[in-house]
Amino acid sequence: MLTWGGRGVPARPNRAAAPRRLLLATGLALLLALTGVPARAAGPGGGCPPGQNDCNVWDDDPGVPGGPGGGGNPGGGGNNGGATPKCQWNGRVIPCYDELLGWFNNGDGCYYKLAEPQPDAPEGKQWYVRTCNGGDLGAQTVVLRDGPPPGYGAPPDPEELARRALASITLLPPRIAVAPRRSKGPGLVGLPVWMWASRDPTPKPRRASYFGPLRASAADRGLTVRIEAEVTRVVWNMGDGTQITCTGPGTPYDAKGRRAGRTSPDCGHDRGYARAGTYQVSATTYWTVRWTGGGQSGEIAQSRVSGTVPVQINELQVVTR
Repeated sequence: MLTWGGRGVPARPNRAAAPRRLLLATGLALLLALTGVPARAAGPGGGCPPGQNDCNVWDDDPGVPGGPGGGGNPGGGGNNGGATPKCQWNGRVIPCYDELLGWFNNGDGCYYKLAEPQPDAPEGKQWYVRTCNGGDLGAQTVVLRDGPPPGYGAPPDPEELARRALASITLLPPRIAVAPRRSKGPGLVGLPVWMWASRDPTPKPRRASYFGPLRASAADRGLTVRIEAEVTRVVWNMGDGTQITCTGPGTPYDAKGRRAGRTSPDCGHDRGYARAGTYQVSATTYWTVRWTGGGQSGEIAQSRVSGTVPVQINELQVVTR
């Protein structure tokens, strides 16, 4: 039996003794009185992870649109980024090749390109335009070298292009909801909890998504790499030390639906909470970005974190005379 969000909640199968049934019936009557009054949609009341300003908390009634946002590691620069990018400067991923600057050398953090036209040079040597500090034009000089630096003249890197394509789309952090929910009243110890996350609208946006699939491509010097990004699992942190993994966004709770008062069909904390209290629920979506191009293929792992939504759980109280 669930005691939130409904006017008529079916009882659990008859597995308990008469005192237990009386206890639950009394609690149901109390909570029906609480939830019978229309409640205003509660605004976002949770919190974002540290350092994350936009985590798309969703703690109001279904159907209230939320901002598309890009918080929680937008684009391709998120956490769990898979293999280490080929070219970096001061912890920042940069292109290994730039049309204006040439090829990047990880050893000294500079781009190199043959100077055109070539000034006079000793035999066996060539002049290169060197742009250091990860491509800072203010740190550009012309240097004489015996040969090209490491990485010079390398063909396009398919994985780098995959990351470039990933940066052109936005993997949105999940907008989460739970039942029992604040706008409908508290839940009770030991009763099921439903969890779900906002699905993408129809038609789906082309460049931003909560679950995917999203597709994009990037090209360089004749090589095109295509990616497809999709959430493969959602891990819910229930605030009591329990983690629950779901394979999809879950099913919104419907107090008048055929499963009212029962467990969620696909994403729920079926045994509920063991103790009364306020629990902070959050979710992490784990994305898999698959890329193909240049006769190669691979995957880049990404994740996005929601904010927290509070869930109030009460003990069932019985008044005796």
